[in-house]
Amino acid sequence: MEPEGVLRPHSLVELSMRRIRHEILSGTLAPGERLIEEQLTQRFGTSRAPLREALRLLGQQGLVEHLPRRGVRVAELSRADVDELFGLRDVLERYAVETALPGVTDLRDLAKALDDMATAVEQDDPYSENEAHRRYHVALVALAGHRQLLLVYEPVILKLQLYMAANLRREAEVRAPSEGVERHQRLFDAIASGDPALALDGLARHGARTYIG
Repeated sequence: MEPEGVLRPHSLVELSMRRIRHEILSGTLAPGERLIEEQLTQRFGTSRAPLREALRLLGQQGLVEHLPRRGVRVAELSRADVDELFGLRDVLERYAVETALPGVTDLRDLAKALDDMATAVEQDDPYSENEAHRRYHVALVALAGHRQLLLVYEPVILKLQLYMAANLRREAEVRAPSEGVERHQRLFDAIASGDPALALDGLARHGARTYIG
């Protein structure tokens, strides 16, 4: 019988990535915490080669940091990093909405992410809520049908996901769980109107700093 948590052979890199990513974004692994290869290989039942590749890819996503002679740790974002990333996110999303509207009618991906966010809140599942939140914003930018824009945008939202995961836990302490869903529903309704001015106003209201520092 395999030890609990051991990963099976198929796509060990992908499985290792998912496991570590889940632990980071669920708060099991805290920002700044060191990731010890020996401990992870024992827990996952895998060798160092796929684990190192998984950590390399997670580094590209901005979730872990490789420090010279000090190994790997969960990434930490400074206040300046967060402000710069939110600024980039806002500029790119505004461009996406300006490009997409009027004319876009297929909002299925955006609606699905919103539904998943609501379900995660109902089930008290912060990890799934954070993942649905990321997919919502990616779907919003994808409305523009602009491949290069999406390629630029996705690394920004991935790096922000680390901050947003911690922020969701802070929000839960001071705000109603449904508040985040309602905020995204208002933005969805503004986009669904097809009115560019209304959608941009909804985006500006949504993009105002509603996050807890």
